[in-house]
Amino acid sequence: MLDKIILNAPLYLLVFARIFATLMLLPLFSMRSTPRTAKIALAAYIAFFIAGSANLSSYKSFLAQDGFASLEFVLLLAGEVLIGFVLGFYIQIIFSSLSSAGQFIAFQMGLGAASAYDSLSQIENPLMGQFFNLSGMLVFLQTKWFQKIFLGGLITSFDTLNALLIVNTKDHLISFMLKSLSHMFMDALVIALPVMGTLFLITVCTGLLTKAAPQMNLLSEGFPVMILVAFTLILFMIPSLIDFFVRAFSTAFSEIEQLFHVLGGV
Repeated sequence: MLDKIILNAPLYLLVFARIFATLMLLPLFSMRSTPRTAKIALAAYIAFFIAGSANLSSYKSFLAQDGFASLEFVLLLAGEVLIGFVLGFYIQIIFSSLSSAGQFIAFQMGLGAASAYDSLSQIENPLMGQFFNLSGMLVFLQTKWFQKIFLGGLITSFDTLNALLIVNTKDHLISFMLKSLSHMFMDALVIALPVMGTLFLITVCTGLLTKAAPQMNLLSEGFPVMILVAFTLILFMIPSLIDFFVRAFSTAFSEIEQLFHVLGGV
């Protein structure tokens, strides 16, 4: 294994750079509790198997004849890191939509202040945001999308896209990422809108009843009711939410695959 890596060290390093950059931004692997040595070892192990089948023929003209990297190798390495960041950041956007949906629901039901550090998103996140984030991660693991990323997505990315093509297609890449951010908020609203709409109607009804009978002080009683109704709605929505998560992951990976084909000119 080490002999093969040493003989093709420049090409192997290019493959390793893309895989390691992807791992650094992937959910679960980007957690601070995950050891850095484990990430490096996993990236090196995956790169060893992908390097033998990856199409890196377009890079060979930029490498010296004796196998050592030429001056352009640093730019190629930076390009590979950028491709890995794009893939990892796009997957982070998917989970951010789930976390945002939980935050919208938490603020509407009165649990916005009940926040704690979320190890997955690495920010202060309300409890409902953490619930949706963890639920999405369980669905992500159960549907084997991690295996599809490593065994299918990364190999396909090497066959269709390299660092040389990003320079000519950077405008399309930027527009794609901006569109993905807008889709993130749209997905978050689709998930949270049924609960938010119901809680909004409860708030309006409570306000009208309080205006009609101020002595009842229904506003103070409205918060427990909204929390109970919100949890009941989420309980009945879990099957539909899981189906939505699966469709969202499938659609997202289809779009990133189309992006690689467009950037690669395939």
